[in-house]
Amino acid sequence: MSESMLSTKSGVESRQGGTAAFSPSRAGGKPPGPSSRGTKGSNGKSRGGAKGGKQGSNVLAHCVLGIGGLAMISPLLYQIVMSLSTNAEVQSTPPTLWPSVVQWHNFVDVFTSMNFGSQLWVTVAITVIRVIGQVLLCSMAGYAFARMQFRFKGLILAVVLSIIMVPSQLFLIPQYQIIQNLGWLNSIAGIVAPGIFSAFGLFLMRQFFMGLPDELEDAARLDGANPFQIFFRVMLPLAANGLWALVIITVLWSWNDLLWPLVVTSTANAAPLSVGLSNLQGEHANNYPILMAASLMAMAPILIMFLLMQKRVMAGIGRSGLK
Repeated sequence: MSESMLSTKSGVESRQGGTAAFSPSRAGGKPPGPSSRGTKGSNGKSRGGAKGGKQGSNVLAHCVLGIGGLAMISPLLYQIVMSLSTNAEVQSTPPTLWPSVVQWHNFVDVFTSMNFGSQLWVTVAITVIRVIGQVLLCSMAGYAFARMQFRFKGLILAVVLSIIMVPSQLFLIPQYQIIQNLGWLNSIAGIVAPGIFSAFGLFLMRQFFMGLPDELEDAARLDGANPFQIFFRVMLPLAANGLWALVIITVLWSWNDLLWPLVVTSTANAAPLSVGLSNLQGEHANNYPILMAASLMAMAPILIMFLLMQKRVMAGIGRSGLK
């Protein structure tokens, strides 16, 4: 018994001694050597290098975008210089980068060279009427073709969209005869009528309405809403980006439209600005400063509209996929 007790006691002491011998190394541990600190420092340097590389890439991207933006606005800047120069300076070789004497009177001479006030009014009236017509008619037709079911729906849609593939010049003579028989020559109604609806606007709004969820329309129908209430109160507000895209396209197209107003009008007071600017170009000689000044004054409303509605313009273009 005594021997077994001694052996047990010696075994316990040996285990305790082993644990005590091992515990300092576990408790104290080995202090971090220079290798670990070096690794930490290298990670910090790598993060700093990545950050510096990212900043360098951002600076390079901004430089490239700045050069590209300057190249894009350079024609506008040169147009401003031409509008403030004399006709001799514009036609000089090499061209002058800045006029010797700024000719501010060129903008005043625009009103004596063309009926700018009346033509501006005609252009604004045509644009507003076309925008209202396009937004109302194209959105309703797009919703009908996207959400409603009726006979010969696919056939009618194919016939309407086939108009996009036909050059608009082929419709000039039939459209002119219709406007002439209606007595709308030299009038705003005659200029507006062919452009109050477009197949492209129908297709654009149809694609937007097809992308909206069906659950919203079903919920409104369960609440007792009729098709007109569903369209005006539920679906149309959700297609706001599509409407803005249609408004942008219609404004630009109507403001710059030249061929049809040139055909349907024969007096200066009934013509829009596009026709008035084309009439400033002479057969043998041109007064380029007056022409450039008139062009700047004609594009000023569009530039102001873009600055005031920049966010909506970019949202509409981004959602519609236009470039």
